[in-house]
Amino acid sequence: MDEITPVRYAISVIENTANELLLVQRSPSARLGPGLWGFPGGHIEPWETPEQCAAREMREELGCDHAVDLIARLPPVRDSFYGGGLEVHLFHYRWRSGTITLNDEHTRHAWASKEAYRSYPVMYGIDEDIAYFGIWPREFLNQDRLPR
Repeated sequence: MDEITPVRYAISVIENTANELLLVQRSPSARLGPGLWGFPGGHIEPWETPEQCAAREMREELGCDHAVDLIARLPPVRDSFYGGGLEVHLFHYRWRSGTITLNDEHTRHAWASKEAYRSYPVMYGIDEDIAYFGIWPREFLNQDRLPR
């Protein structure tokens, strides 16, 4: 039996100099996670590398007037909450400068501190992404949404 090729995604975790993370709220009409908060990212097209997808998704979802620096990239991981069929490429960026101009996929954005983070209803996988990079201590994350 042939192994099914997973759906591939690139996710950008963007941190500012105040150790806050950029969250974007998904549109109420979004297919996955309507109204929930998450990170910029999306499906990797067949002709793209994960890096190219991350850059494209940031341009599409945040606008073109920003600058970020890559801090870290992790090897791809399988999702824990969507049946294991997603291959997720995670990128950690430092926000350097710019203005955020959201597209119609999102309704709002926020820079969330670790203290305020749990007040945002986030998509499954977001806590896991933060934990993989070790950005904040685990006690600030939703414990029931962390890898075991």
